Amino acid sequence: MSFPTHIVSAGGIVEDGKGNVLLVKTHNDGWVYPGGITEVGENLIDGVIREIKEESGIDATVSHLINVVSNTATHKWHDGVTDVPTKVMFDFACLAVGGELTTSDETSECRWVPKDKVLEWITLPAIRLRYEAYLNFNGSVNYLEYATATTTECTAKLQRRV
Repeated sequence: MSFPTHIVSAGGIVEDGKGNVLLVKTHNDGWVYPGGITEVGENLIDGVIREIKEESGIDATVSHLINVVSNTATHKWHDGVTDVPTKVMFDFACLAVGGELTTSDETSECRWVPKDKVLEWITLPAIRLRYEAYLNFNGSVNYLEYATATTTECTAKLQRRV
């Protein structure tokens, strides 16, 4: 028997308590909220806290789960060669508790953006979809499913609240 391969990742929509959300500018995908692939043996909460710190320098705590997301497509990585498998992603609302904005190997800029202006900064369709679900969060976790043919294309298939 062969097991399927999925990437498991966690994203953190980090609020500063003053109406702003943390965004990081990645080298390939533009402005996004911090997040990434969890490491082997790492739980989702530790993974999202680590990713936030690595990408932005900000220390955060997790408040609650917002989205469970399935990307059911495979596509080529930015190198045009590597296949990116299907993904399961978990987005969390987080609160900044310390640290200072700093860039990393993955980011070229970091900044606090007013919550209602974030969509003006995010250009990737999949990240926009997930951030919109955060803005419309009503206390029930969202389940989102989409397929990306490339990192810049997104076809939403289903959106429902769990």
